[in-house]
Amino acid sequence: MPRIDSEKFYIAALKKHGITSCGLNWSSDAHQYIRFDKILTLLGNDIENFSIVDAGCGFGDFYIYLQDNNLHVNKYTGIDSLKEMCIITEEKTGCEVIQADITTAQLPSADYYICSGALNVLTPFETHLFIQNCFHSCTKGFIFNALFGDKESQTYNYINETTIEELAKTLHVKKISFTQGYLEHDITVGFFK
Repeated sequence: MPRIDSEKFYIAALKKHGITSCGLNWSSDAHQYIRFDKILTLLGNDIENFSIVDAGCGFGDFYIYLQDNNLHVNKYTGIDSLKEMCIITEEKTGCEVIQADITTAQLPSADYYICSGALNVLTPFETHLFIQNCFHSCTKGFIFNALFGDKESQTYNYINETTIEELAKTLHVKKISFTQGYLEHDITVGFFK
């Protein structure tokens, strides 16, 4: 069971703030862009050759961010559990968008899976399933950012370095990359095959 009803959580934000970063419960565009930059750093320089699945794509902002920075991928696919998000992303990007529960669905194969923020309202068990499913569905790696630390919250899910390393071990991750210190209580992680 999720910590909160994610549909109510996101739909309430969408109604209040519209199709903005605040409409996804981000504090600002700037914070969202910092997280996207950290994901791009771990993706490397050859992204035009890669297929990328954006797990928990929200409004497709990662794709728009790539376009705004004149960066292009071979193929972008968005996946989100909420119908409203899928409709908005499809309209904004013109790309394929799949409505699915990432913790349980059979996911399409791609070179890389990325995730920015979708883990924040899951339980630790759901986070494990989400990461596992994305990692098994990629051919090169899964890059995600999440809330970092041992903080207890009734709403948000925090993950610590020990949990990340244990999960990487169970998934037989060949290389782990950590980036932190760019925002308080945030980490970007790359699990590479």
